[in-house]
Amino acid sequence: MSALTHLDAEGRARMVDVSDKAITAREAVAEGFVRMAPETRALALSGQAKKGEVIVTAELAGVMAAKRTAELIPLCHPLPLSSVKVAVESAEHGLRVVARLKTTAQTGVEMEALTAVSIACLTLFDMLKAADKTMVIEGVRVLEKSGGRSGDWTA
Repeated sequence: MSALTHLDAEGRARMVDVSDKAITAREAVAEGFVRMAPETRALALSGQAKKGEVIVTAELAGVMAAKRTAELIPLCHPLPLSSVKVAVESAEHGLRVVARLKTTAQTGVEMEALTAVSIACLTLFDMLKAADKTMVIEGVRVLEKSGGRSGDWTA
């Protein structure tokens, strides 16, 4: 494992200087799950939840969150996002959230993809908590990334 880039020689947190890095096309895909009762999943997918369109709201929340990642994560660079796609789909034991982001920048979009997934999952939880108090958010992770000096990576 290489040295942590967000620490200076004295161990203090710092924003990484990316000014010497090339501007390249970059993409990241992340996923997360909200484990829930089958009845809760059916309610979410039906569009008939008391709080409204659960799936649409969660997808929109994920897009909005991705655009604000640099405000939420102290050492993240603000990025010009060229594409943010968040999808909520039925999965075994609950709902799966997938976020696919693209940019052309000097640093990657992994944090934005993870933020999109995390907030979409939290939104699902918020909108469905009255129906299911046992829900669990789990498995939030990067599935793949491309572009930049470190190259392509797939989980």
